[in-house]
Amino acid sequence: MTARVALVSSERGLRVDPDLPIASAALRGAGLAVDLVRWDDPDVDWAEPDLVVVRSCWDYAWRRAEFLAWAERVPRLRNPAPVLAWNTDKAHLREVAAAGLPVVPTVWDPTDVAQLPDAGEWVVKPSISAGSRDTARWTEPAAVLGHVAELTAAGRTAMVQPYLASVDDAGETAMLFLGGRFSHAVRKGPLLRRGEGVRQDRDSRGDLHAVDPTPAQRAVAQAVFEAVPDLVPGAEPLLYARIDLVADDAGRPVLLELELTEPSLFLPQAPEGAAEQLVAGVQDALGG
Repeated sequence: MTARVALVSSERGLRVDPDLPIASAALRGAGLAVDLVRWDDPDVDWAEPDLVVVRSCWDYAWRRAEFLAWAERVPRLRNPAPVLAWNTDKAHLREVAAAGLPVVPTVWDPTDVAQLPDAGEWVVKPSISAGSRDTARWTEPAAVLGHVAELTAAGRTAMVQPYLASVDDAGETAMLFLGGRFSHAVRKGPLLRRGEGVRQDRDSRGDLHAVDPTPAQRAVAQAVFEAVPDLVPGAEPLLYARIDLVADDAGRPVLLELELTEPSLFLPQAPEGAAEQLVAGVQDALGG
């Protein structure tokens, strides 16, 4: 009998996610039946697929409780529900840093200038967000604290990080893991512009290209990836992960974001074989 895989997206993701055509074609080419569905479609019977793969569920951030309740109800889900619950709040970076891994310095809900990281510019973001919503780059401490106050007044957790100057030149390096091992790296251009304030519609998809990661980047990404099972109780092997690195002021790679929920895999920019590696991971999950 042909195994059936559901690639799960959102209403917008089904229209614009560039990974979906590549992933679905590769899976079908391997002899699997593939359904492209919305996670919030009430007509889907989630017991039917042999594997349910979370992809571009990009509306989870403002529907998190509903999304996590859905994930708990779905059998054979990858990445599994405990991983999604942990990863959809960036407060998990506290645990990553406590494990001794290099993370961009982060202050949570600061109320005073003296609490801000030592920097010339800062980034403020909510701990639950997607697509850089409600995120901004500031040069004035008063603007930082004002942004934080707006987020906390709305019942959200605010993160403040130094804006690392390397991002303007080198961007971010997305390290992609598929089927339990490193697959490829993609350079993402700078996203936050000085002085633009808070925006909801940023999109860096036009400034993406494959890169060869340095040994230091490979080492940091691998260490972060291998730490996840110890940090997330109940986690099963990860089908996919994206580990976004930036360079600190000394040029060392540090973790900016750990994306285990619905990250773009940048398959259009990936070298040959990446989609096949995803297929192999799916086949392993089907056999488990």
